[in-house]
Amino acid sequence: MRVLVTGGAGFIGSNLVRALLERGDDVRVLDNFSTGNRANLASLTNDVELVEGELRSYERVHNAVGKVEVVFHLGALGSVPRSVQDPLTSSAVNVEGTLNVLLAARDEGVRRVVFASSSSIYGNQPELPLREAMAPDPISPYGVAKLAAERYCVSFARVYPFETVVLRYFNVFGPRQDPRSQYAAVVPLFVTAIAAGEPVTIFDDGGQSRDFTYVDNVVAANLQAADAGGVSGRIFNISGGTPATVNELAETIGRLLDKPVERRHVPPRAGDLRDSWADVSEARNALGFAPTVSLEDGLRRTTEFLLDREK
Repeated sequence: MRVLVTGGAGFIGSNLVRALLERGDDVRVLDNFSTGNRANLASLTNDVELVEGELRSYERVHNAVGKVEVVFHLGALGSVPRSVQDPLTSSAVNVEGTLNVLLAARDEGVRRVVFASSSSIYGNQPELPLREAMAPDPISPYGVAKLAAERYCVSFARVYPFETVVLRYFNVFGPRQDPRSQYAAVVPLFVTAIAAGEPVTIFDDGGQSRDFTYVDNVVAANLQAADAGGVSGRIFNISGGTPATVNELAETIGRLLDKPVERRHVPPRAGDLRDSWADVSEARNALGFAPTVSLEDGLRRTTEFLLDREK
């Protein structure tokens, strides 16, 4: 099968590209390398067709979509803090960019678009776990943009003759996640700090809970979402299924590294949620999704990858 992965040089995208190649797919990648890393694809240059360009350019997106059967749309401008600082660019990339992908997919006769959305669309809900039927209430501009993109996906599946599936990711972590970015996620930041004997920065009291999800679980969900029948226009939570507090995350990483954990608490950030963890029964029933890598096993694999890379 010929497929396109937008954002294929990014953390999640490059892991998905490898899985697609392993199952024998013909893979094309669209990335502008603003947040993606060329090193993530360095070993795959002979196996992947690379199109360099912006999601905000319909012409570039249209060229990338030509003659593919499935588009995995992971390209985005991520990070809640970044969206708070620059909501205009967040909207342009995440909303208009997604609309370009959907229009190009329609115009080129693509069978299905699998869209990477975010748990941030829920906001602070009155009850947990989070279920797809809950009314979205995003706090951050990033969450608002992802929700708008979701609605375009559902709308296009209803009014045009091609299929879309939306996957709402929950706090994905794993190999190739960059700890050096100013918007780096918590797991690589904690691993590198604890390994170096430095304090970890914890926003608020550290009691906030998250559904940390190892990247292999997300990759499996994408493959299932591309092939499952009867799911067009639907939205699914994709998570690890085992919520943990930020404090518990730090302690687990410290134990895996056999290092003490020193904490530095700072005030909470604008746009952050207090608690966020998912019910994945819809994905289990419709896609056959089930997390196969636990939080602790995923953290062990991630620490090994990050430490090996630093050698």
